[in-house]
Amino acid sequence: MSTGPGTPSAPAPDTHDTSRDTPAGTPRKTSMFSSLRIRNYRLFFLGQVVSNIGTWMQRIAQDWLVLSLTGSSAAVGITTALQFLPMLLFGLYGGVLVDRLRKRPTLLVTQCAMALTAIALAVLTLTGHVQVWHVYVAAFAVGLATVVDNPARQSFVSELVGPGQLQNAVSLNSANFQSARLVGPAVAGLLITGVGTGWAFLLNGLSFIAPLTGLLLMRSRELHAVERAPRGKGQLREGLRYVAGRPELIWPIVLVGFVGTFAFNFPVYLSAFADDVFRGDAGVYSMFNTLMAVGSVAGALLAARRGTARLRLLILAALAFGALEIVAAASPELWMFALLMIPVGLFAMTVNVTTNTTIQMSTDPAVRGRVMALYMMVFLGGSPVGAPIVGWITDTYGARVGLAVGGAVAVTAAAVIGLILARVGDLRLSVGWHRGYPVVRFVPREQREALASVS
Repeated sequence: MSTGPGTPSAPAPDTHDTSRDTPAGTPRKTSMFSSLRIRNYRLFFLGQVVSNIGTWMQRIAQDWLVLSLTGSSAAVGITTALQFLPMLLFGLYGGVLVDRLRKRPTLLVTQCAMALTAIALAVLTLTGHVQVWHVYVAAFAVGLATVVDNPARQSFVSELVGPGQLQNAVSLNSANFQSARLVGPAVAGLLITGVGTGWAFLLNGLSFIAPLTGLLLMRSRELHAVERAPRGKGQLREGLRYVAGRPELIWPIVLVGFVGTFAFNFPVYLSAFADDVFRGDAGVYSMFNTLMAVGSVAGALLAARRGTARLRLLILAALAFGALEIVAAASPELWMFALLMIPVGLFAMTVNVTTNTTIQMSTDPAVRGRVMALYMMVFLGGSPVGAPIVGWITDTYGARVGLAVGGAVAVTAAAVIGLILARVGDLRLSVGWHRGYPVVRFVPREQREALASVS
């Protein structure tokens, strides 16, 4: 394992060719599970397997508990908003802290805090004293821990595996989280209908034992050392200036801001479709989440095989994701809507992984915590704005309209930002043929002019 000075920063992609978004020397394809050969990452991964199952159990139980207590999709949206509000308010400051602190001790503290919150909510629910404001407080408390936990976990991956395995490790992390979505919602549905939501909260609290154990068993000497940022004034502004001067960072962050705020509000959309449109129970809601997870796992594993993260893939995936949401909104039958959740999950995960990897691989390690905090603040912090809005639209005009609006926002944002990136990179639309099939792509102006002169 490397014990050198740290992970070298990836060179920023050439703004005259937005398809070149990875460092030189990065393999175009790699083994799907290559980063699991690294012991420290393997411990991290296995701990997250258990914890992520508990997290998905709590998500389903929390949404259904709020819907049961209030009968309102807007209340579910408020819960989601409160969970992500701290990221919106304090996310950048969390990134500054992460750049200053050692990642492993920081994660030990944040994981313990989230475990205690889940156990407290379990006690309230199992004793029959839970009220909706208790769930609101618990969601906000988890959000406070997430302010530091999310950028710390995201940037810790590079210390575990180094630059050569970063793309693979980020993709496997996403596959890990979404694989848990196959199990967590199903178990939560059984627990909710069988013994009640409180047991889902309790099991989630206990599941944090696994990642805490993994963190404690890691070998410090095998971590890829990264120089921590010293205390100083202006570090927050420094991080913002760093991102603002790089199109390959700022525009993907803007895109996921729109998508995360309006199109990724699945707790609102899916609970409303399960309850109001198809008149189902918690089992139907869990089924929607499980099928979406099937697609998400496929998307993450496909990303793990890719050695590159391209901005054009991000734009195309966001367009497909939004279009599929619009189609799903019009689905007349439960089985049709449920099956559409698979490709929706696949393209949603492609957007997530491609953005995450592009940003990490294009960022200097010294500011990675701040950049990842900004990314997570925009991606997750948009929920406090979007969740109440889409919750109100869903309650007022119906679940179908709410989901269609979210999809339309994703399509519009992807189209506009795709054109902006093409303009920044001085790209032009090229239409041609490859092996008998039409091919539409953006190419540098010089390349298109050369092709035109030849023809």
